[in-house]
Amino acid sequence: MSNTSRMRAVQPPIVPIVGRWIRETPGTISLGQGMVAYGPPPEALERARQFGTDPDDHRYGPVEGQPELVEAIERKLASENGTTVRPDSRVVVTAGGNMAFVNAVLAVTDPGDEVILQAPFYFNHEMAVVIAGCRPVVVPTDEGYQLQPDVIARAITARTRAVVTISPNNPTGAVYPEAALRAVNDLCATRGVFHVHDEAYEYFTYEGARHFSPGSIEGAGRHTISLFSLSKAYGFASWRIGYMVLPEALFDAVNKIQDTNLICPPLVSQAAALGALRAGPSYAAAHVATLARVREEVHRRLAAVADLCDVPRTQGAFYCFVRLKGGVDPVLLAERLVREHRVAVIPGTAFGATDGPYLRVSYGALDGDTVVEGIDRLVRGLRALRSL
Repeated sequence: MSNTSRMRAVQPPIVPIVGRWIRETPGTISLGQGMVAYGPPPEALERARQFGTDPDDHRYGPVEGQPELVEAIERKLASENGTTVRPDSRVVVTAGGNMAFVNAVLAVTDPGDEVILQAPFYFNHEMAVVIAGCRPVVVPTDEGYQLQPDVIARAITARTRAVVTISPNNPTGAVYPEAALRAVNDLCATRGVFHVHDEAYEYFTYEGARHFSPGSIEGAGRHTISLFSLSKAYGFASWRIGYMVLPEALFDAVNKIQDTNLICPPLVSQAAALGALRAGPSYAAAHVATLARVREEVHRRLAAVADLCDVPRTQGAFYCFVRLKGGVDPVLLAERLVREHRVAVIPGTAFGATDGPYLRVSYGALDGDTVVEGIDRLVRGLRALRSL
């Protein structure tokens, strides 16, 4: 039997496709998947080692997360993000940030509704909207990948249920200024739609850029859904722990969704997450300082092919979203870069970049020397394949 038309409309996940090319080409350096090179802090691993001695460790926990972890997250949100959770909103612990986004979409939409995404978008966000039977409405960012609130306002219709923003951004690395996020949040409040804001890269900023949480705005708790993840800051990708801050009015709906899909995030991962939060943001800060140096080298080396591409200098995450000059096919180019030059990047079409050929370059998952070698291979490959 074939799959449904709804699922046929969902784009294939690009990371496994690029992963297959890499497996077929030994020695490839991957500048593809968005991960960090480091693992969890010692406090997290110690909590995991201690797990399992209590009989309750082997039973289901609360759908919304272990009380001790939820309380730690609420303290973190108050001290770091300026966000007071109660009484207007609640925390729900999820199995990663992607689950938090799926929870949000299912909680606020009916099939046929619209969700506004900023182009280029995070591909799993677009996929989730389509899986939910909704229509992604894609609006462009500007030349520096910044929000355009007036364009977003014109895209809102009677079927719009949410506007999605990501800052620091995946795939571009753009950090949205407080004024722009306040404008979008106010627009959502005025127009009666939810503002879904992804903050997975909250600690990854450079050159004095500051992260701002829209959930901290007075009165925002009633219409703002904030998404967080431990995957990046705490090297937690395989542990699958994220969390969401959502309006109190959506709490029952999200409980239904998560109880059906997961019941609760694995308790061993929640125990490790509690240790990670106790390590605090200073753990990520040391690694971000290293990434800042790698970032400078990446930009310096990509400048050598300025005749072939533009690389807007954004201030967050660990990505460059490279805008290629000419009419090359980014998917074909990405495959040939792997097979002929042993370097992997992600084609921009996966992120909804349709106004020209783009490539996403990630420099977070490898040590600095390997990143530099990968960028050098990319530069050589772009020169060799410029006529595609």
